[in-house]
Amino acid sequence: MKKIILQFGLVLFSTFAFSQAGHIMQGVGAFNMSMGGASTAQPLDISGALQWNPASISAFNDKIIKFDIGLFYSSPELSSSLPAGAMGPGSPAVSGTTKDDRGVSPMPALAMVWGKEGSKHSFGFSAFGISGFGVTFPEETNNPLSSSFDSTKNSNPVNYPQQASGFGRVESDYMLLQIGLTWAYEITDKLSVGIEPTFNYGTLELMPNPTANPSMAGYPSTNKASTTGFGAQFGLFYDTKTGFKAGVSYKTTQNMSDFEFENTYLDNTTGSNKFDMDYPAILSFGLGYSKSDFDLAMDYRIVDYKNTNGFSETGWTETASVKGFGWDNVSIFSAGIQYKGIEKLPLRLGYTYSSNPINYDVAFFNIPATAIIANAFQFGFSYNASKNISLDAMYHHGVSDGKTYGQILNPMAISPSNPNGAIPASYVAYDMTTDLIMVGISYKFSK
Repeated sequence: MKKIILQFGLVLFSTFAFSQAGHIMQGVGAFNMSMGGASTAQPLDISGALQWNPASISAFNDKIIKFDIGLFYSSPELSSSLPAGAMGPGSPAVSGTTKDDRGVSPMPALAMVWGKEGSKHSFGFSAFGISGFGVTFPEETNNPLSSSFDSTKNSNPVNYPQQASGFGRVESDYMLLQIGLTWAYEITDKLSVGIEPTFNYGTLELMPNPTANPSMAGYPSTNKASTTGFGAQFGLFYDTKTGFKAGVSYKTTQNMSDFEFENTYLDNTTGSNKFDMDYPAILSFGLGYSKSDFDLAMDYRIVDYKNTNGFSETGWTETASVKGFGWDNVSIFSAGIQYKGIEKLPLRLGYTYSSNPINYDVAFFNIPATAIIANAFQFGFSYNASKNISLDAMYHHGVSDGKTYGQILNPMAISPSNPNGAIPASYVAYDMTTDLIMVGISYKFSK
């Protein structure tokens, strides 16, 4: 029975795909998500505290367990166009849009904290899906290889079959599960310090696989490769005991082993390649204020993609594979408010803003990872069923700040003045919206 439960848990935690700030989740669990992810200096629930500031679990003086599950839906759209003559002399101009047909993904989160009144030590355990992206863009049926091809109708050249110089069906599936073991120590009754070693397991599937060397048959499809890694998080939490709180935390780069892909080309030949993609370091600052029936929280984060393997490099290799995503650093602002004036029914509103890490020059390289949300809005509430049991629920809606766009790139067109092989007058763009419904339950063990 234990083996079956373990296998079920692993499957559950490895099927989600969600993204907010680049490929990083804005929050964890229904409570923290409904506060916009802000928790570095306002530990209102254990999931947010464990995710964003290990020192802040010193605010809990009980043994608490919490489980959340959500259903996430995204609707990315991929558009592209080519000018007349780009596919050969006399070829027509083409343009079109392809909609994602991925469907709904589950999002689980598990957290536990052991605290005790009068003790300077607090301990925690967490198993969170902290990162993910995934798209499924079907192959374009209205393409030049079709006998019924009509260039005047919707025809997305990026999704043309590889025999027609497109990518064909574009599919990606990435997730990162992180397990944390947390210890917090109260230096004084106002100041706490915390440390959290982290252990990670991730999977990545790409179709086609642009990190592999193409053959005459094009780029291959891959198996779902896995990776493991480790890192840590450190934090400080200061509670003035007058309502104001402050916190800071630093999550180190999560150093991951290489993905090892087993590739299959369109002509059924096989090969393999490796790709190194780590999880970026995150520096978080937070302020909190609690007074009467209100709790306020604000967080500011810096995500260091520029010094992270898999994201720091970009462009083509000498063999026409892709070096990496080429992302800029991301700035994130999160804010939330909780109103507790209704008995047993706290209400929450949250907002998150994230800058876009993908600039014009590298938009084409990031077609498999289009989940870039600039503005996210959340509403949530809890129902305090008893002194031991609390139920949480929230709704999230996210939108991109216009389209992320650039030019279609071709390694055969590389020159000293055109290092990425941009096709003149071409266009590729993507945008999306996201929706999430999440519920959770927490149980406080009686003393």
